Amino acid sequence: MIPLERALAQVFATLDQVAVAVSGGVDSMTLAHLTHRHHGARARMVHAMSPAVPAEATARVRAHADRYGWALVLIDAGEFADSRYRTNPIDRCYFCKSNLYSRIAGAFAGVILSGTNTDDLGDYRPGLKAADENGVRHPFVEVGMAKSDVRVVARALGLDDVAELPAAPCLASRIETGIHINAADLALADEVERRVRAEFGAADVRCRITAQGVRVELGSEALERLRSPIGGATRAAVEEIVAGLGRAFLGYAPYRRGSAFVRNTSHD
Repeated sequence: MIPLERALAQVFATLDQVAVAVSGGVDSMTLAHLTHRHHGARARMVHAMSPAVPAEATARVRAHADRYGWALVLIDAGEFADSRYRTNPIDRCYFCKSNLYSRIAGAFAGVILSGTNTDDLGDYRPGLKAADENGVRHPFVEVGMAKSDVRVVARALGLDDVAELPAAPCLASRIETGIHINAADLALADEVERRVRAEFGAADVRCRITAQGVRVELGSEALERLRSPIGGATRAAVEEIVAGLGRAFLGYAPYRRGSAFVRNTSHD
């Protein structure tokens, strides 16, 4: 057991029954594996099915649950029934997480755990307020682990596929603040990103849906390849997908983290 896991084991020792919110990203997947190792049948892994969750994330959670014997429960967090979430305000994540954690708390006994790490504390994260209101604990934060530390633990556990996962916020983060969230836009963003990632292996690719239209952002190397002659077929496929939804295509641009988040907006 590496030192980081020993520190986490001390946190787990204070817990009995737990429910882990598993999104399918590196943080929550690593936490799910650790919790299963230390709590076994007393741990429930809870994955929310939603148009905002990429299908490949759900498939990853299912595959690991089957392979490692997790007690996995799939739920509908209910955020799409909440108009406060769908209007996509700057604190959209608060309403998303409020729905998620309240559903988990209503269905399972024990403490809810999240994969939040110390890097997350420096961002604007309204979801952390919802976590606090629902008594959610963040083991990685409690022992001072950043995302790089989480990746170290994942590798030590032999979870190489998880350790190398790029950052993957929910699909709703692709929709510019103030534009109503709908399933069709989320599906468009997911399909475009999967096409580009499959062709170029781009870790950083975001399909941004803005008031003006759709913009695809990529890391510099992938962007150069996509703009070159070898990217012609992929560009045509992307632009056909966008046109099929009746949105204007704005082109390709360098990846900018959080560029769809707008603090002041008057979008409908």
